[in-house]
Amino acid sequence: MATIRLLNVNKTFARPLQTVNPSDAQVIKALDQVNLTIPDGETLTVVGPSGCGKSTLLRVIAGLDTDYTGQVFYDDQEMSNLPPKDRYIGMVFQNYALYPHLEGHGNLSFFFRLRKISDAETEERIRITSEIMGIGFNQLLYRKPGTLSGGQQQRVAIARAIVRNPRLFLFDEPLSNLDAKLRMQTRVEIKRLLQRFAITAIYVTHDQIEAMALGDQVAVMRAGRIEQIGPFHQVVQKPNNVFVASFLGSPPMNLFTGGTVADGLVHFPDFQVALPDPVKDRVTAGQLLTVGVRPEALRLVGNTDPAPDGIRLHGVAEVVEPDFGRQSQLVYTANAHARFVAMGDLQIPMFSGHPVTAQLDTDRLHFFDTASEQRIG
Repeated sequence: MATIRLLNVNKTFARPLQTVNPSDAQVIKALDQVNLTIPDGETLTVVGPSGCGKSTLLRVIAGLDTDYTGQVFYDDQEMSNLPPKDRYIGMVFQNYALYPHLEGHGNLSFFFRLRKISDAETEERIRITSEIMGIGFNQLLYRKPGTLSGGQQQRVAIARAIVRNPRLFLFDEPLSNLDAKLRMQTRVEIKRLLQRFAITAIYVTHDQIEAMALGDQVAVMRAGRIEQIGPFHQVVQKPNNVFVASFLGSPPMNLFTGGTVADGLVHFPDFQVALPDPVKDRVTAGQLLTVGVRPEALRLVGNTDPAPDGIRLHGVAEVVEPDFGRQSQLVYTANAHARFVAMGDLQIPMFSGHPVTAQLDTDRLHFFDTASEQRIG
């Protein structure tokens, strides 16, 4: 096990441009001044849009990409001169990366054969790993990958990572090829293994449920930079900027842009919001603000409900998504000035084209400077 530290890590690559001169290229920052610490035994989940540098981050940490600047440490050991094979990493990929000509047993023992480890020790490690992987895993040891389902192949791939007793687990979207049921089952299995062994792990995913369920902390990336890092609930509740607010959450935060500050209020075309005292002290008259509110803080109101004090938004339902398990519904709504998502009980009749009224919870608002997109309060 190890504490992983990255200090000022940068990686660029050149993308050829469609010009007459073949040497013309655009420089892309795959990693941009990345500073990161993952404590020993903790799991960091990494999320962000496609192309933001998530997989590049894994490759640099694993030593598969060496053309970078900055430093990568495992504990106090700087890793630039240590090849991947000597880092004792367990890697699990989206496409399983199993040797197709070898049975499961051969895939697990390959690491030991390369290092000329005795058959007795190899068999003991495979036996222990099989017990860890649970009921039915022994049956997979004598079948080739081509005869296994996607979920079974991923179980073998995870076991191959465990069997070498790694210092570090690296997961690159390992569940994205599985169906919903298998994804849930395998996610639980991975969580159980991470808790049992307390091995430092970095888990790259597009799935926020995976990020929330598996990570002690989550890092949100954009264009090679880490925009925010912290426990998932903390990042959701207090996003550093508009990007993080708009990326995390399912659905993400509603953002009302371009409100104007005047007389202690933020004025929008069809409503106005009072500024909390801490925010008042940080803004000036005429400043443009973006106000954010999570869908759960923008509640549907039935037509027969009495009009309470507070702010109501009106619009027309474009899409209605019922959630029968939670007895709630999400209503994607539009009016002349904005689009927003409101949440409410299934008992409130709602369908596409239906007029929508939603009550804004003013105690659960987020304020961002429109120009810089940074959080104010």
